[in-house]
Amino acid sequence: MDKILARVEGAAEELRELEEQLAQPGVAARPDFAELSRRYARLRDLVARGEELRRLREAIAEEEELLREEGDEELRAALREELERDRARADRLSGEILRMLLPESPADRKNAIVEIRAGTGGEEAALFAAELFRMYSRYAERKGFTVRVMDSHPTPLGGMKQVVFAVEGEGAYGRLRYESGVHRVQRVPETEASGRIHTSTATVAVLPEAEEIDVEIRPEDLKMDTFRASGPGGQHMQKNETAVRITHLPTGIVVACQDERSQHRNRELALRILRAKLWEIQEEARAKERREARRRQIGTGDRSEKIRTYNFPQSRVTDHRISLTLYQLSEVLDGDLDPLIDPILSAEVAENL
Repeated sequence: MDKILARVEGAAEELRELEEQLAQPGVAARPDFAELSRRYARLRDLVARGEELRRLREAIAEEEELLREEGDEELRAALREELERDRARADRLSGEILRMLLPESPADRKNAIVEIRAGTGGEEAALFAAELFRMYSRYAERKGFTVRVMDSHPTPLGGMKQVVFAVEGEGAYGRLRYESGVHRVQRVPETEASGRIHTSTATVAVLPEAEEIDVEIRPEDLKMDTFRASGPGGQHMQKNETAVRITHLPTGIVVACQDERSQHRNRELALRILRAKLWEIQEEARAKERREARRRQIGTGDRSEKIRTYNFPQSRVTDHRISLTLYQLSEVLDGDLDPLIDPILSAEVAENL
């Protein structure tokens, strides 16, 4: 903890220097003003957490001293409860500060493009894919992010064969990037008369949304087809070819969008998905060594890797990458994902440190 607070002191010095820069006339006209502002906000948050950790450390020392001196058992019980609570908060703060001290990847600040596909299990897998979509939508709402559906293929029973959506907001990809992989559900389907537990899967892929400056897409490399949208949407969607399918000829990647009522808007959304997929290919080539190091600690993040099991009979959620088990299934499905995401990010910190 001493080392953590010492590094926070260094951040506090940098914050003071940055405050002097931002106070200078004309700084808002500088090309790097947005980056300076982001850095300032991050350092300010880091220093505030460091101050809170320092206060907690002093409180813990005082509580430990009182516990040694206090003879009344009722007061000792209250002190032990307060001490346990403060120690847990100090541990969480230490992990948060360590994550903030690591160099930030520019991709972490981006929006996220999330693709969920029903895997093995037929209609039950499609129903599970729909539940995962609701889970991420509720998590996004908790974080102040916006969810925009880009393409979806619902089933008659309320499931989803596939759904692609953007999670828009500062840091969305940084929070969701380790959700990629195979998610497995174990439960008794409503259609199962004998009460047997079935296992179904859905795959999740999370990509940072690439901007036009990140990925060059030449018009001559694209083949665009239009077709009538399927599913809900009324007569307008059925009579007009509003749906768009784009094929990137050099890579063979095909993306389609049909959820918007205009062909122009569907084309725009399809290009957003295509840019994210092309960025992933480029990043895979650039970051192979970094990915190998990450795999040793927290897994590959590939779609083929089983990362999590949702067991309904036991109300259990298990993340297989870090051997973490929580008996909070209903809370997780309601969007309370931080108890799963934060330990994954902490594992990355430990690996990098």
